[in-house]
Amino acid sequence: MVINAVELQTIIDEKLKPLVKKIDEEALYASDYLYTLGKAGFFASSNKSNEETLFDEMELVRETAKVCMTTAFCLWCHLASLTYIRKSENQSLRDRLLPQLENGEVLGATGLSNPMKFYAELEKLHLKAERVEGGYIINGVLPSVSNLGDHHWFGAIATLNEQKEVMVFVNTDDETITLKEKVNYIGVNGSATFSCRFENTFVSDEEVISHEASIFVEKMRSIFVLYQIPLGIGVMESAIEGILKVKAKQNGCNDYLKVQVDDIRQNLHQIQQSLKEVLQTGEYSMKEICKIRLQTVYATLTAVQANMLHNGSAGYILGSAPSRKLREAYFFANLTPTVRHLEKMIHQL
Repeated sequence: MVINAVELQTIIDEKLKPLVKKIDEEALYASDYLYTLGKAGFFASSNKSNEETLFDEMELVRETAKVCMTTAFCLWCHLASLTYIRKSENQSLRDRLLPQLENGEVLGATGLSNPMKFYAELEKLHLKAERVEGGYIINGVLPSVSNLGDHHWFGAIATLNEQKEVMVFVNTDDETITLKEKVNYIGVNGSATFSCRFENTFVSDEEVISHEASIFVEKMRSIFVLYQIPLGIGVMESAIEGILKVKAKQNGCNDYLKVQVDDIRQNLHQIQQSLKEVLQTGEYSMKEICKIRLQTVYATLTAVQANMLHNGSAGYILGSAPSRKLREAYFFANLTPTVRHLEKMIHQL
């Protein structure tokens, strides 16, 4: 690991922990935390191998999720956008935007919830593109894109004459893109989620990630899913801490509950071991990654439910940490690729 764990913990303590209740209860978007990570060099990939970059950034997600999975999800969105630009063959796009995304000047988002479902034959693409001189004209609505704000960039995929798809990188400052904020979620308020309406939006060739989106997605989607697994791992580790804090509660009667810390640790160890084996191959098998992602969802749900039961009535108080972890885990289960999406993909791959 190249990551500076001490510096990261300091940033978490100063820029994230004091905001967690506001993030959850008031939909505060912790963008300053993300900008600070970038400015501190945590997104930099120069002088690192692809494997080192991947390992370090997964660790960022895990450590963040232990404190706030909503913000870890926003971090994942940014890392997904970094993956798009790093893997794009558009050299001018890489030269212009990769340094800004890596050094904390700008933040990025995914915009691929609908396309990922499209490629799994679950939905139709919501955006349509028309080829024009120097680029594309795009129309349509993306229902939900998270980690958005002023001067943010996000990926999007549009169908071109029902024959192929194009993947572009667009900026929220574009006046032809209308953002409408989505709030009142039971979990992940503070994720800066918006619907995005494209109305004759011109995207120049300089901002095209790939003119062959289906080929590009096949190349990068395993990384897209890999970065999600530490979301659940971080929440599981937080649930373990929550259970240990109340171990002696009511004269030790928690010892009789069916799910104990050792059970969660065993699930966690199995996930980490499977993840290690997949990463060591360097092939990043999509089927194996989806299996681990699905295993992590179910293990995370088990962990947060156990945390609620061990905490008893204290967990049911509005704003309690156990109830927040419970809601975070339910969002993790519904994050694209969702549980049902994963179940289908595993059987089809």
